[in-house]
Amino acid sequence: MSETTDIADIALSPAAAARVALIAGKQGKPAMLRLSVEGGGCAGFQYKFGLADAAGEGDIVVQTDGVRLVVDDVSLDLVRGSVVDFVESLGGAAFQVRNPQAASGCGCGTSFSI
Repeated sequence: MSETTDIADIALSPAAAARVALIAGKQGKPAMLRLSVEGGGCAGFQYKFGLADAAGEGDIVVQTDGVRLVVDDVSLDLVRGSVVDFVESLGGAAFQVRNPQAASGCGCGTSFSI
């Protein structure tokens, strides 16, 4: 069973929620973004994003504007206190994690170390 967590653990920005809702709507899927952390990338850990159909056992779920962000409990330890945002710039558009635990990151913004 999934658990709804305190907003202080992790948050989904309104911009990210709107983008997830748009993408999910085009694909006919639930408005649910899964964030996980995997080993790898140029700095040691990397963020992985994808649409989810449902929350799984041990998942943490937060909601913003009706859109759910799902994070497994192991990944949550590495992103606790973070905000998942969607940023558009001249260089492109992407989901980004503002992670206060990250000691360093890389230029691409998808890899970090603790």
